[in-house]
Amino acid sequence: MSDINEVIRKKPWIGWSIFLVSMVTVFVLGLFAASIMERRTEALVAYTPAKPIPDFEPRLKVWGENFPREYVTYLKTQETNFVTKYNGNDVKDALEEDPLMVVLWAGYLFSRDYNRPRGHLYAIEDIRKTLRTGAPKDAHDGPQPNTCWSCKSPDVVRLMQQMGPMEFYKGKWASKGHEVVNNIGCLDCHDPKTMNLTITRPALVEAFQRQGVDITKATHAEKRSLVCAQCHVEYYFKGEDKYLTFPWDKGITVEDIEKYYDSINFVDWTHALSRAPMLKAQHPEYETWKMGIHSRRGVSCADCHMPYISEGGIKFTDHHITTPLKTINRSCQVCHRESEEELKQNVYTQQDRVMELRMKAEESLAKAHIEAKLAWEKGALEAEMKPVLTLIRHAGWRWDFAVASHGASFHASTEMSRVLGTSIDKSGKARVILARILAKHGVSEEVTMPDLSTKAKAQKFIGLDMNALKAEKDIFLNEMVPKWDEQAKIREEKY
Repeated sequence: MSDINEVIRKKPWIGWSIFLVSMVTVFVLGLFAASIMERRTEALVAYTPAKPIPDFEPRLKVWGENFPREYVTYLKTQETNFVTKYNGNDVKDALEEDPLMVVLWAGYLFSRDYNRPRGHLYAIEDIRKTLRTGAPKDAHDGPQPNTCWSCKSPDVVRLMQQMGPMEFYKGKWASKGHEVVNNIGCLDCHDPKTMNLTITRPALVEAFQRQGVDITKATHAEKRSLVCAQCHVEYYFKGEDKYLTFPWDKGITVEDIEKYYDSINFVDWTHALSRAPMLKAQHPEYETWKMGIHSRRGVSCADCHMPYISEGGIKFTDHHITTPLKTINRSCQVCHRESEEELKQNVYTQQDRVMELRMKAEESLAKAHIEAKLAWEKGALEAEMKPVLTLIRHAGWRWDFAVASHGASFHASTEMSRVLGTSIDKSGKARVILARILAKHGVSEEVTMPDLSTKAKAQKFIGLDMNALKAEKDIFLNEMVPKWDEQAKIREEKY
């Protein structure tokens, strides 16, 4: 110590330098501490409700008064300007892009109309306008049930509370059009009093209850995926009351769900060409996410599709729910150190490989349906066609499961490749049997495939009169929707 003092005595500038450095250090630390306290205060102020939110409040703007940052980012789900190699948020006719799907869904409403998914703020508009709903004069399918509204609006939360799930489900879709008017919003996932994530749809709770799991006690981290699983799942309408049910009792794999449906002899529709008893997958994003590496590593849906944003010292969740390819720096590079371009190309490589198998599965399956149609026309018997129809059913289910989940080719690319491979195998086996049946009934040459190069040609081949269907839909939109909107306006002014 004496040596140090001696040095300072001989060179006083050293002492002054140490003093100045110490003062600067203390000053910087003070600023840092003040900044931390200020940010904590800002965070508390930002999340203190400006005014109470009523129970079952469905309107985004009311929630937005309390949570402006989340509200502003959520409004961005209206954007339609981002395109990836295989998807995006722009307006695209999926049947025009892939006409073979028209044949694979022949006899089902999806053969009429199937578009690329848009943001959550289009939920009401899209379900109103699609040719899959609002066709009360349709002799084949009839009016759709209220169950179709289940995941389209926070108004459903209130209606289920008032009516009970059973009563809500079994009503007709058009009967609640004037009350289901708010697009997917805050109430679907948040408790209006605590702002905690919460499960508002009974089907998810019931599905886990049948497995002995109480998800109402799930952690916050778990709910960052479970609130998405309320809607982004495979489901079916059970019984005459059209009760919304998730078919997970035997498991969530494609084979598990198939066994469940087979055990109860469930059929979504009978194929218009092959007469096969078909299954239609909905959008099993939760199931396919569970099969992938991100789920196994504890990465939630929100981590990638709703990454955090830091703004003015406040960290909050980006509610612009969209593909992670739009937010690679915040979604992917939190864990991965590769460049944005390399990460994007990694995704596209996985999707390319799955897409290659998908197209082979579609081609094989379409041929099986068309060859089965010819077999019936040539006099094939039900007994000899039964194994063919079962193979077609299972091949179609596997193809649909891989296709209906828009993120499956990335969420679980290895599993989806396997699933599509089994689809190709089963439709191939069906075609081998069909070749024998056709030969037995006098058809020895290869069956000529029709021109299915466009959506219009494919729809004409399966017997759809699209002009008539569109005209009927226009009548519905022009007559019913204005009445719904007027009733909704009166209701909002009243309450």
